[in-house]
Amino acid sequence: MDRNAAPGARAARTATATRTATATRTATATRTATAQRTDVREAVAQALDESAFYARQGARPPALVVAPPKVGHAAARFSQTARHEMLMFDDPSGCIDQGVPERKLVHVANCMRGAAAQVPAVRQITSRQGLLRDAPIGTIPWQQGAHARLIPQIPFRLSVIDRAVALLPLDLDVFYNGMLVVRDPVVVAALVRVHQGWWSNGDDPGADRPAHELPAYLAPVLACLTEGLTDAAAAARTGLSPRTYARRVSELLALLGAASRFQAGALAVRRGWM
Repeated sequence: MDRNAAPGARAARTATATRTATATRTATATRTATAQRTDVREAVAQALDESAFYARQGARPPALVVAPPKVGHAAARFSQTARHEMLMFDDPSGCIDQGVPERKLVHVANCMRGAAAQVPAVRQITSRQGLLRDAPIGTIPWQQGAHARLIPQIPFRLSVIDRAVALLPLDLDVFYNGMLVVRDPVVVAALVRVHQGWWSNGDDPGADRPAHELPAYLAPVLACLTEGLTDAAAAARTGLSPRTYARRVSELLALLGAASRFQAGALAVRRGWM
């Protein structure tokens, strides 16, 4: 480096070097993610072929194919049966780009908001682009109680209900092109492991939220606490199950650092949340 160069020139070179290094890391990460996506899609296809082989021998439960016109109602029915957990890969931007009617996306959003309110654990993996483009629709309700992680690109679309049944698009990309209902425990367990692996490497979309800000999905819970409603009455008002409401009360108390519900109200006032 030329030590006699002007400070401005040195700063410009440093900035250029930093941008180049960042671009290189991003390109490398993108290539790695693309390779991983290809590998996992091939592994899923192979697992489904193997499952079909054993199903023909009567050794494993066969998969059910749902035709495109019936996908929406079938997916909604399965989401309503969830009691403990839903794991998903979803990216609404892909559906938007492929011309899936908005009314169908709104239907999915309504189902997901219902699931977020009733199911203790809803974990969705999406992309940053998907989260941004989903904002006016709401199929990724991470601000209403669901949990989300962001990755550069989802490997395929998936929904696993209570680790007992998995829903996959026939083409792995768009549910409305046809859906596969998988109950083979070997395949379902493998899909759960795939989801867990990508989840652990994803980014939390709420990480950039200011620490002093009240999450939107906890606002109704705080309102019920300050009014002194019983848990049963509060659950009925918010549309949550009693168990989910109690879980969110615990989450609110932990967020505030409160030892009791009464103290939570006082601390919420202090933070300007009321």
